[in-house]
Amino acid sequence: MKKFIFITSLLFTACSIKSQITISVIDSLSLEPIYRATISLSDGKTDYTNSDGKLIISLRENEKSTLRISSIGYTTRVFTTDTLNNYVVTLSRSRVFMPPIEINSVRAGKNYPFTQSMISKKEISLKNLGQDIPILLNQIPGVVVNSDAGNGIGYTGIRIRGTDATRINITLNGIPYNDAESQGVYFVNLPDLISSTNSIQVQRGVGTSSNGTGSFGGTINLLTNEVQPLPYGTISKSYGSFNSNKNTIKAGTGLINNQYTFDMRLSSITSDGYIDRAKSDLKSFYISTASIKEKSSFRLNIFSGKEKTYQAWYGISEDELTMNRRTNTAGTEKLGAPYDNETDNYTQTHYQAFYNKKINSKWNFNNASYVTKGHGYYEQYKTGQAFNNYALANPVIDGNVIYSTDLIRQLWLSNQLIGNNFSFQFKDEHKEVMFGGGTSRYNGSHFGKVIWSNIGIPKEHSWYSLKANKYESHFFTKWLQKLGESTNLFGDIQVRNIQYNIGGFKGNPSLYVDNSWTFINPKIGVSKKAGKYTLYASYAIANKEPNRDDFESDSTQQPKSEKLGDYEIGIERVTGNNKLSITTYFMNYKDQLILTGKINDVGAYTRSNVSKSYRAGIELEGNITIYKWLRIENNLAVSQNKIKDYTEYYDDYDVGGQKSNFYRQPDISFSPSLIGYSMIKVDLTKSIHLNLTSKYVSRQYLDNTSRKDRSLSPYFVQDIQLNHQLIIKNTKSIDLSIQLNNIWNTLYEPNGYTYSYLYEGKISKNNYYYPMAGINLMAGITINF
Repeated sequence: MKKFIFITSLLFTACSIKSQITISVIDSLSLEPIYRATISLSDGKTDYTNSDGKLIISLRENEKSTLRISSIGYTTRVFTTDTLNNYVVTLSRSRVFMPPIEINSVRAGKNYPFTQSMISKKEISLKNLGQDIPILLNQIPGVVVNSDAGNGIGYTGIRIRGTDATRINITLNGIPYNDAESQGVYFVNLPDLISSTNSIQVQRGVGTSSNGTGSFGGTINLLTNEVQPLPYGTISKSYGSFNSNKNTIKAGTGLINNQYTFDMRLSSITSDGYIDRAKSDLKSFYISTASIKEKSSFRLNIFSGKEKTYQAWYGISEDELTMNRRTNTAGTEKLGAPYDNETDNYTQTHYQAFYNKKINSKWNFNNASYVTKGHGYYEQYKTGQAFNNYALANPVIDGNVIYSTDLIRQLWLSNQLIGNNFSFQFKDEHKEVMFGGGTSRYNGSHFGKVIWSNIGIPKEHSWYSLKANKYESHFFTKWLQKLGESTNLFGDIQVRNIQYNIGGFKGNPSLYVDNSWTFINPKIGVSKKAGKYTLYASYAIANKEPNRDDFESDSTQQPKSEKLGDYEIGIERVTGNNKLSITTYFMNYKDQLILTGKINDVGAYTRSNVSKSYRAGIELEGNITIYKWLRIENNLAVSQNKIKDYTEYYDDYDVGGQKSNFYRQPDISFSPSLIGYSMIKVDLTKSIHLNLTSKYVSRQYLDNTSRKDRSLSPYFVQDIQLNHQLIIKNTKSIDLSIQLNNIWNTLYEPNGYTYSYLYEGKISKNNYYYPMAGINLMAGITINF
């Protein structure tokens, strides 16, 4: 196994002032370069920083000059050249340009005692060649990503510390994005949202989010609401393997009359996919307009995505993995060629309105209202379908009773989420206090249509129509108290109430569910800064309701809610651009819901509560600048993920019913004990940069038995990316990127599933896998105006 080597020493070099010096101007919060910052010298000369936030100025040997550095939306600073620290200047945003306060209820501040990672706009743009958001988060410690189509376009998935997206709290500008019923996240519904994203914060563990579904593994918050003070335009195109093609147009007015802004984006992404027929046709738009005054602001966002993807949900068997790993069984029930429209089709539109008000120098108010609408279906060709499964009597033709037919069906979901969040925020030199809450209402309609049959079913026949409603309200208070100059005490409590009504299931339309919960989720922690070191410790409790599928059982077997106690301790050392951090955690679950293979009383395979389980681990991060042209960023996550007592169930086809096996202290499925990541950044010239990334994931088990014959093999994958920026007249810049993924053509599978049964006295094991593409290429060009 190839090992990751983390560099723990730093080489310092002394810099001497020459006749030419380079001034770097960066944002104090995001640490991103500030383009066209004005630098005025004491001799009256004025010039502007380039797209990297840099400007070269000429001085005589030992000359001392006064510099006035300013930019729209930032507080002006004045320096003399002999007082500059490494010629790097940080500008603070004026209040009107501070990050939107609507995200304060979901993001962790720099003094919060929680484990967090930030991805800046610059980092996002370098990786944005058309792949979905989870693929771009692959560098976060403890993260494993996967893709149904095998190349990161279409349906993708992410796990943080072994927990999937149904347990990760995901918000867009502080507004919940997890589906209210399944609690899953489908970024395919908002293709190329990343092109409108200013920054992403990922918190591991329970985190601080107060809006949306309970966090059992992490939180992901995407921000699109930052003000762009200058007019801009961007045209970008990417093309690569598997006929993958991305086209994006973006533009913004900048500040008009120092008050109004308008931003827009149009995107199209298509791909044939690595897996056979796993095509994607994705389209989206984003519109945002804002009015920003000295003491208030209002912003309206409307963005939408439309996806059509050929289904690649079923994975491939162990035999198929050996013979043809690109096999796709979707659509193959049809005789002859596979059915050509075995597709998933969905449109999702978001409406978001934000109002921020500065009440006085210490108090702020925020209100966010939102509507999310979705409508779509997936289509299937099915053979030998019994009429009674479609609420129809068996037809009689020429005196013969017909019991089954071939048909094409569509399974529809139409839903709407309406909600409102608000918060008040107080801040002075000793403390930060926030309190607020929110309500939401979800209405979902599940129904099925038969659009064609070869006999006996009228067109557009609907055989089920089911309603679901979910109501949620929550209230929270956060308090950050300074204790002296270097210590911060944090407290947070959220009260969340959910009412969930399900009007039947497709397989059990008469099964009605009516449930309600009230959860109290407290958090407490402390952080302390000591020189170059920051230490923190926290404890958080999270509760989470089951999802829709868990309720497909009668009243005697209804699932219980899950509970998590999360302990986090971390230490971080930051010196300039270098960082070394260590985090330890213990996540103690009560009544965690997992798949056991057990069939419930209505014949469905649903998750069951296990009394005790846990995740414990240590996460290391080391980002070191070796030379000005060489930087290494590493992370390593080592963990143990266990269920105290586990019973596996499997079907007995010989005598009927089910049999069981008992396991003590098995590993939790899809929870690798070792995940490593490394990026080597090399500046070949001032404008040409090379990045080599490496990812190692140890063995993952497909179920909770810790059996090697039901597992995903460890894998090690490397990618290489080359970026070149050109400065050409009449443009801000032209950015060229080429990325070679999986350069060693590694055959690996990060996701899959398994099931077993007893037949003729033998246990039959059936593993299914979702293979990733071998070596593949993406190239892109972005023209910035």
